[in-house]
Amino acid sequence: MSGFTAVLLYGAWTLFLPIFYASYRAPLIARGVRRADHWERGKPNEDSALLVRARNAHSNCVENFPVFAAVVCIAALMNKSSVVDATAAYVLYARIAQSVMHLAGTSLPLVALRGFFYAVQIVLIIGMIWGLLR
Repeated sequence: MSGFTAVLLYGAWTLFLPIFYASYRAPLIARGVRRADHWERGKPNEDSALLVRARNAHSNCVENFPVFAAVVCIAALMNKSSVVDATAAYVLYARIAQSVMHLAGTSLPLVALRGFFYAVQIVLIIGMIWGLLR
């Protein structure tokens, strides 16, 4: 998988998560059960724990996507895509695994696994940066 494909799929995963929780919210708004501004920040949240975790998993994706995409794009601009192509898919896999652990629950083992998969992403991205600077 190329770095660009990994970035594209990372973006698709990032979009999947809000679609997941919006698919619950949109019908409530359409039926008049909830107002569209019901979910504004700072207001009490009545979503299920799964939907709250999905929203948080989406936020985690958004936080790291710019760095990952920048590294892949800069590699291409430096004509060194091969440096990131070997690793980018694993960043994507670790991101999806982290999100799945986020969706699965908040038990200590799941939180530990979530942290592990986050650390894997950071180490891989730092490794890509290091490879580009050598």
